[in-house]
Amino acid sequence: MTLDSTPSRQSRSDAPEVVVARLPQYVRILARLLQDGTDVVSSQQLGARLQVTPAQIRKDLSYFGRFGKQGRGYSVPHLLDRLKQILGLNSTWNVAVVGVGRLGRAILSYPGFTPDGFRLVAAFDVSPDVVGQEVAGLTVQPIEQLDDEVRDRQISIAIVAVPTEHTQEVVDRLVECGIRAVLNYAPITPQVKEGIRVRNIDPVLSLQSMTYYLSEDL
Repeated sequence: MTLDSTPSRQSRSDAPEVVVARLPQYVRILARLLQDGTDVVSSQQLGARLQVTPAQIRKDLSYFGRFGKQGRGYSVPHLLDRLKQILGLNSTWNVAVVGVGRLGRAILSYPGFTPDGFRLVAAFDVSPDVVGQEVAGLTVQPIEQLDDEVRDRQISIAIVAVPTEHTQEVVDRLVECGIRAVLNYAPITPQVKEGIRVRNIDPVLSLQSMTYYLSEDL
């Protein structure tokens, strides 16, 4: 099968965020297909697994290049490798966790980061009762050490799991230290300057959006 992965005329910056957000789902599905011994997959098969139309699959991929021939499907290993390159998943990213309460401890103990190229290398807290403790093999450090650790360990991403009232100041501090990507678990949307990426994870909002549909039956 001949594949054409020539870059499209659109620039990476043209890709909508909703498309970028779907790419990790493509990677996960393609990795499972590869494990199962599948070498070629069609847009119909990918669409069925993602619950989107085949046309949407083709449109999503068109932002980043051409990855197959019509009627022949996509080479699973080729497409998987290219999407990993696009997402930067062929590199290893050092990550810090700020806030080592119950949620922070759960994040630090989660084993799923390393296989996907993310290394939790530092943990920070402001509580004297928490600083100095060892959690998941890391010694919790005082927040005052943040600047030095970000520089010395080349930390690129921070996961914030602090109380709502401290979220904005923590994110501001991280940005000052050079962090450009923040995964935020607090139920607040911190304000950041252009060029800083923040992803907010709030399970309550997700639950509320689901009850919209459930309430139709009440």
